[in-house]
Amino acid sequence: MKDSPKLDDYALFLAVADAGGLSGAEKATGTSLPTLSRRMAELERSLGKRLFERGNRGYTLTAEGRALLQEAEPLRDAASRLARFQRKDAAPEVRITAGRWTTRYIARHLSEIWTPESPWRPALLASNTNVDIARREADIGIRNRRPDQSWLAGRKLAPITYAEYAAHPRVTGYVTLHAGQATTPSERWLRTNHPDEIIATASDARSAADMAVAGVGRAILPCFAGREIIGLVQISPEIGVLTHDEWLVSHHDARHDPPVRAALEALAETLTAPARFG
Repeated sequence: MKDSPKLDDYALFLAVADAGGLSGAEKATGTSLPTLSRRMAELERSLGKRLFERGNRGYTLTAEGRALLQEAEPLRDAASRLARFQRKDAAPEVRITAGRWTTRYIARHLSEIWTPESPWRPALLASNTNVDIARREADIGIRNRRPDQSWLAGRKLAPITYAEYAAHPRVTGYVTLHAGQATTPSERWLRTNHPDEIIATASDARSAADMAVAGVGRAILPCFAGREIIGLVQISPEIGVLTHDEWLVSHHDARHDPPVRAALEALAETLTAPARFG
């Protein structure tokens, strides 16, 4: 039984075909002339086809060689993609889930803790519902309470405070999410304590905050988020009942993986930075 050609046999064939001879292929691939000659002969024997006319003018493709060249063309793109993977995309993706305001904060400050040379690639997932870390739907979660599952590890970061924000102190009424989307403690608190003062709703938190910037109403926001939104000012004391500790959560096993560990340390750095709470 003939040995089947290997993928690198076809890669060398492409180099010889492009160069029209062994010398050019040697420069392109770093493979020696004797090795190239032997590998091309072995490729022809394996396929049972004559691929080249060998002469003083180099290696000229036969009709069967031209047919193989056409079939092997897709290998160029595959080789390029694999080279990119090896060169800069080898760092594994680390999936990070957090509430929408925390995700936005991480995104805005990511360049302070991450570069393309870092040993992990960020994949941010904004969600106000808990993504299941135990089932590896995410690698890291930023949560508003300590994890109670034995297979999850938690690291306490810092207290998160809330207050009312508006375009100016004279604004009355509140803006928030639609009733069916009020899933966070701050949204539920607003609907419990000021249900008759809600004058506008939106499908997402950023749109509700934009309405507050426009002067439509007040928004209940984490203070770290409200401080960064141009056009809003804090118009109430902190709402103590909404204050909670922030936790960095990961699976006990996954937290020892070097990329996840690096991401955990980077996130802890940015989420506890004094500038976030100033």
